[in-house]
Amino acid sequence: MPRKLTFSKAINESLIGEMEQDEKVFILGEDVAKMGGDFGITKGIWHRWPDRAWDTPLSEAGFIGLSAGAAVCGLRPVAELMFADFVTVCYDQLVNNAAKLHFMYN
Repeated sequence: MPRKLTFSKAINESLIGEMEQDEKVFILGEDVAKMGGDFGITKGIWHRWPDRAWDTPLSEAGFIGLSAGAAVCGLRPVAELMFADFVTVCYDQLVNNAAKLHFMYN
């Protein structure tokens, strides 16, 4: 019989699984480390990997830009935006940096 999980719990378990398998995966965002995120998405991760779960300042554009740069360097960042409407704040980083870096610099 299949398990029933909330979306939050399923994402949490997936993140834990990826972090167990790949030391290049790290998580960053507002309140994602010690607190575990507003919705518990990263709950328990900071306790297992304190050096791979980072709380960031309230600057979505800043940590999305950091994520794009980290990915270019071979790391696997998981950036959590607290709410979907905050994506507009970092749209420049997503459209003009993250989406184009591969094509601009191969």
